[in-house]
Amino acid sequence: MKIDYTLAPADLQGLLNDFWELSAEKIRLIEQEYDLSQGSPVFTVDGKYSTRGWTEWTEGFCYGSGFLQYDATGDAHALDYAIRNTVSRMASHVSHIGVHDHGFNNLSTYGNWLRLIKEGKIPADEARVDFCELAIKASSAVQAARWSTTHEGGGYIYSFNGPQSLFVDTIRSCRILMVGHQLGHSLMGENDQPNNLLERALKHIEATAKYAIYYGEGRDSYDEWGRTAHESLFNVNDGRYRAPNAQQGYSGFTTWTRGLAWAMVGFAEELEFLQTLSDEQLDPFGGRDKWVAIMEKAAKATCDWYVENTSLDGITYWDGGAPQLHQLGDWRSRNAEPYNVYEPVDSSASAIGAQGLLRLGNYLGTTTERGKKYWHAGLTTLKSLLKEPYLSQNAEHQGLLLHSVYHQPNGWDNVPQGQSVACDESSMWGDYHFREAALLVHKMNKNEPYLTFYNLH
Repeated sequence: MKIDYTLAPADLQGLLNDFWELSAEKIRLIEQEYDLSQGSPVFTVDGKYSTRGWTEWTEGFCYGSGFLQYDATGDAHALDYAIRNTVSRMASHVSHIGVHDHGFNNLSTYGNWLRLIKEGKIPADEARVDFCELAIKASSAVQAARWSTTHEGGGYIYSFNGPQSLFVDTIRSCRILMVGHQLGHSLMGENDQPNNLLERALKHIEATAKYAIYYGEGRDSYDEWGRTAHESLFNVNDGRYRAPNAQQGYSGFTTWTRGLAWAMVGFAEELEFLQTLSDEQLDPFGGRDKWVAIMEKAAKATCDWYVENTSLDGITYWDGGAPQLHQLGDWRSRNAEPYNVYEPVDSSASAIGAQGLLRLGNYLGTTTERGKKYWHAGLTTLKSLLKEPYLSQNAEHQGLLLHSVYHQPNGWDNVPQGQSVACDESSMWGDYHFREAALLVHKMNKNEPYLTFYNLH
């Protein structure tokens, strides 16, 4: 990536203003045209959202986008859309015992709703506050109950694949445990034994940092600073780690870039959350220094890998070891090419990764030697996304962010007529996280409260 060190958040505001106008149009288009009886909207096919029955992990992004739109623009219709559908459709996600996606679905909806109330952007309503808090508390406990232990006394929230499976994605979903703890909740077990939600979140973070992130320390033949594995496999009989694996990446020994991006933003925003905790809260779990060291190392490593292994404009291909990527030659020295004939880019990974870069840069200090690289890399990537060919300006296309990829190995993504690889399509997670990254910078420009997933109590 060629980082533009001259960029400031204010330089993007004109692009952001245009972005929010398009975003409103896309939300209304989905509301008018998408049939929710089909199931959750997942990705577009020929510009129209369709579903894909794997797990219902994207519905919260659909309505959560309405909350983000309202936050940025005061669009009352978007707010009504978000609230109405959160009330009528999201209860099943709160009590869903079969997924690792609670922090995606329920913080995008109930969490954003509660945040807007706490920021004073929605009139305070005790009943609605209680409603959102109860949903988040229940969701945090359900997510925390999806638990496997490791042989050294740690543990992790296991994926929908089963108790042997730790997904790197879940680093962002474990935020729901942190908010549940912040709201004073715990998971009650057998014999009324309480399980501390903060402890489980921290243990999950530690397991992800230890097993899903690589640090160039000789762990295997493909170990390099910042590489990630999508899935980490354990022997459930004794809790010992066995091997890296991939579900949506090319292999367990290559870096699926959306998984990398989840780690980038997950570790960065959990570092931010750590600052809200007292030493007394952290002392029982090893103390502040332990957790800062773990999270900073993982955040820096993953963000460094992204910066070193993206195209010139900050846009990434779907996997750093994609088998035909070499056919593009020195692709790092050129802007990404979504219409190439070998491997697709994944703009959704770039939208998620941009937020991780921005948050880590802000945490370390935007003008410091430690932080400015990440801060300006995030702005550089976001600027690329806010323009064509990534910003969807076709009035009939329901998606906002073009050239998103869901599952390349399974061949689920649409390859438009005349193209050789998946392109020109959008995803619900890509659109939502594009809006989230845009809102982070937008709120800074407007001197509004810094965008976080916490401070909901």
